[in-house]
Amino acid sequence: MYDRILVATDGSETADTAVEGAVRLADRFGADLHAIHVTPPDDGGPPPDSPDEVDPDALLEEVTAHAAESDVLVSTAVLPNEAGTARAIADYAEAQDVDLLVMGTQGRTGLDRFVLGSVTERTLRVAPAPVLTVRTSTPVEDLDDVLVATDGSEGAAAAVTHAVDLAAAADATLHVIHVVDVTVAWPTGAGGPLLDRMEESGQEAVERAVERAGRADIPSVEATLLSGSPYRAIVDYAADTGVDLTVVGTHGRSGFDRFLLGSVAERVVRTAGTPVLALKAADAEPAETDWTDVHET
Repeated sequence: MYDRILVATDGSETADTAVEGAVRLADRFGADLHAIHVTPPDDGGPPPDSPDEVDPDALLEEVTAHAAESDVLVSTAVLPNEAGTARAIADYAEAQDVDLLVMGTQGRTGLDRFVLGSVTERTLRVAPAPVLTVRTSTPVEDLDDVLVATDGSEGAAAAVTHAVDLAAAADATLHVIHVVDVTVAWPTGAGGPLLDRMEESGQEAVERAVERAGRADIPSVEATLLSGSPYRAIVDYAADTGVDLTVVGTHGRSGFDRFLLGSVAERVVRTAGTPVLALKAADAEPAETDWTDVHET
C-alpha cells in the first residue's frame, strides 16, 4: 500500500504522536521511512512560548532508535528553512517520491487547534502525496474500520480510491458515507424538490463508491446516506461507529482549489476524533501560497 512514508518532526508532543504513527504504518506495510526536521526560519528563532530549541541531530537519532524497536529503517535529513517549512517538506516529499506524509496538527506554536497558515495546513495545500494528520488525542492505532466521505467530486473520487485500497490492504471494513448538506438546501426556498435531487445525487455517489469497493478484496462495506452539516455529520459518524481512520478529499463541490478555513475537509481535520487522511485529485493544481512561515499567536 505504502512504499515510502515521510514524517516531519519538531520534537513537540504532537510530532511525537506523528512519529509513532509513521513507524507503526511503516512496520505494517513494509515501507521505507523518512524522518525530517526543518530548521526554524531565520527571523529570530522559534516563538517565545516554544519549548527550548532542539538539537536536530539528537532529535532524529531518537526517531531512528524508536523505529529500530520495530525493525524499521529510517532515512533522516535536517532541512534548511529557505522558503518556509511547508515548502521544504513538500519539496523533500516530491524528491523522494513518498506516497504518504504523516504530520501533527499542533506543533511548537502551542495552539490547540488547526489554524489557517499553520505549517500542516500549508503542507496540505501543496503536498504531492496524501497527508495523514494526527493529534495527541488521535494517534494511529488499529486499522479495522476505515471511513471515506464522498460527494461525487474528483477529489472525493480520489479519496474513495485511496480508502478502498487501504481497506483492502489492511483487511478493514470500509464505511462509505454521503452527507446531504441541508444547510445549502433550505435557504434556497426550494425545500423538498431540491433535497430530493441532492439525495439522488448522493445516493449515486455512494453507489459508485460501493461498486469500486466491490472490485477489491474488502471483508465488509457499510454504505450510509446522511443529512445535516457535512463536517459535523462525518465527525459524528466516525465517533458513533468507532472507525479508526477518516479519509477525505480536499476538493469538493465548492470548486475551491485550495484548503480554506471553514471548508469541510479542514473542519474534519480539526475536529475529528480519529486520524484524518486528506488528499486531492491526482490532476489538481497546487495552491498558490506565501511560503513565509508566520508564528501564530
